[in-house]
Amino acid sequence: MSDSALDVLEYPLFVAGKAAKTEQWLEVNHKYTQQVYARVALADAKTIEKAIDAAVKSTAAMAALQPFQKQKILLHCVKRFDEMRAELTDILIAEGGKPRKAAAAEVERLINTFQIAADAMTQLDDGRMIPLAVTPAAAGFQGMVKHVPIGPVSLISPFNFPINLTAHKIAPAIAAGCPFVLKPASLTPISALKIAAVLAETDLPQGAFSVLPCPREHADVLVTDDRFKLLSFTGSDVVGWDMKARAGRKKVTLELGGNAAVLLEPDTEISDALIERLVGGGYNHAGQVCISVQRILVHADIYAEVKKKLVARVKKVTAADPELDTTLVGPMIKETEASRVNKWVDKAIKKGAKALVRGELNGVLLDPILLENVDESLEVYKDEVFGPVVILEKYKNFEKGIAKINSSRFGLQAGVYTQNLHKMMYAWNHLDVGGVIINDIPSFRVDNMPYGGVKDSGLGREGIQSAIRDMQEERMLAIKLA
Repeated sequence: MSDSALDVLEYPLFVAGKAAKTEQWLEVNHKYTQQVYARVALADAKTIEKAIDAAVKSTAAMAALQPFQKQKILLHCVKRFDEMRAELTDILIAEGGKPRKAAAAEVERLINTFQIAADAMTQLDDGRMIPLAVTPAAAGFQGMVKHVPIGPVSLISPFNFPINLTAHKIAPAIAAGCPFVLKPASLTPISALKIAAVLAETDLPQGAFSVLPCPREHADVLVTDDRFKLLSFTGSDVVGWDMKARAGRKKVTLELGGNAAVLLEPDTEISDALIERLVGGGYNHAGQVCISVQRILVHADIYAEVKKKLVARVKKVTAADPELDTTLVGPMIKETEASRVNKWVDKAIKKGAKALVRGELNGVLLDPILLENVDESLEVYKDEVFGPVVILEKYKNFEKGIAKINSSRFGLQAGVYTQNLHKMMYAWNHLDVGGVIINDIPSFRVDNMPYGGVKDSGLGREGIQSAIRDMQEERMLAIKLA
């Protein structure tokens, strides 16, 4: 692929619902070839101020949208995204380095996410009756509560799922009736701009949305400006908690990092399908997934068998061109990230870890790595690797295995394989995570389920209905009838 000016695609940003170009450009690299393949218009402080002002002015118009109007907007997006499948898949491969099958799956999730939001327009309860006559002083009063839009929201999306996690912010905002300003990840901004182009075809009120790639120094206003009533951020825990500290009076929802573990009890069938699932969960998209399988805890009774089969399978996987249908591990998002992960692994090996599988590092390509006997104080064990690294460890007691999962400062999701109902319930009751997945890996997610974490993994929940509720507030009505 050439990086000549003739071959470089140009994308406008969207301010107050309209496409616009600026005097500044952000170059976007093809993550596999590392050559510039596109550039997008970059917002300055004046553009961002215009977007915020437009969102504020459109607050009443967005709140006035009827369910059928919002549903029509969302269903238009469903139709258009379905028509754009091939184009959107190619964009995810290029700007994000996502393997073709994973990219196609993400586009499918984009479509599903907007469909679920459209369906929510006929499924959400608008309010409830409240009995107020619970004291003599309140006798004769009737209470009702309805849900109203919280107002303008600021949205910041990550690089690893640039189209579906963006959808998980935009679709609920529309369904809730909130105008929004979204900053996409600078490494993968094109996906969000393609969504914006489709939104511009709809009947959204004038000025109701903006999608603005922008430098970090200009993006800070999206965090601190109190004209926004909610900040929704997905990204690293360090950045997320810092944003919350500076967010002022607005409501904040955070979907942050993870250190996901899966535990295998002795009654687990060690099938080829299980091994494939573990490998896919640990290495798909080079491990750049918040709920990627980072730790595999295996009961001592089956440890040797799992280890043998897992090592044999991982040895067959190498990092490769994401254009290929056979690729599981594509490029990492940046060469510096690949180097960081490799250094973490080197440090662990020097501290006594054993590399059961150790591939090569070649620029942005890092082959899968499988470790055991890892010092629990090291970054590769206790932090979020966000790379193609999986740690294998042995346990003997179920309760202690659950406690080992809980020892992490993260708490996004965890997986437990067992046929024992009592142990299933014990895991659900005792795992300090946002989601417990039984008989599957922690990487499982369906777009309508509540999704989010505890501890350093975040605050609040995504998932369409959960996100809609976060973007609304209750308004009370008390009527004195007698």
